[in-house]
Amino acid sequence: MTAQPTVLDFLLTRRSRPAKLLAAPGPDDDQLATMLTAAVRVPDHGKLEPWRFVVLDGSACGSFAQTVRARADALGLEPDKRDKAAASFEGSPLVVAVIASPKPSEKIPEIEQTLSAGAVCVSLVNAALASGWGACWLTGWPAFDAEIQETLGLAPQEWIAGFIHIGTTRATPPERPRPDIAALVTRHEG
Repeated sequence: MTAQPTVLDFLLTRRSRPAKLLAAPGPDDDQLATMLTAAVRVPDHGKLEPWRFVVLDGSACGSFAQTVRARADALGLEPDKRDKAAASFEGSPLVVAVIASPKPSEKIPEIEQTLSAGAVCVSLVNAALASGWGACWLTGWPAFDAEIQETLGLAPQEWIAGFIHIGTTRATPPERPRPDIAALVTRHEG
């Protein structure tokens, strides 16, 4: 066994950066391509690639924020809820919507494809953090709204697994409490 202490140290200390703490600049196209290449190295039973990406950068983030505001108003949402959702897009220099795109398969259940899309989300956050960027994985009501999904060009069977916000960290958030592993582990005695 060959240990990878640097990688393990990274995983033991990784910390998402809230979208409100991200600013420009964001990664360029080549840097993003590297992160996306790392992100898709996840379990993908049947090699179905049950995910894809919609990239919002620059003015697209601001335009999408306005779409979120308009949709919130149409839904009659509280101004605080509307503004919080829109602000995360306005402040981020780059957002990657990870789209779960399940494929018909007799062998690979849809839940496995869903888990693969979630693995892409966390892998993309980790790739961004490991590259020196700030990043976080958000959803919120815009991820589940049919009209918002339509504006991003989703097919009827697709849905948003997460919005991955990536940019330059303006401040480091304080560490948060972590789970007590001893309280979460049981051993099956066979």
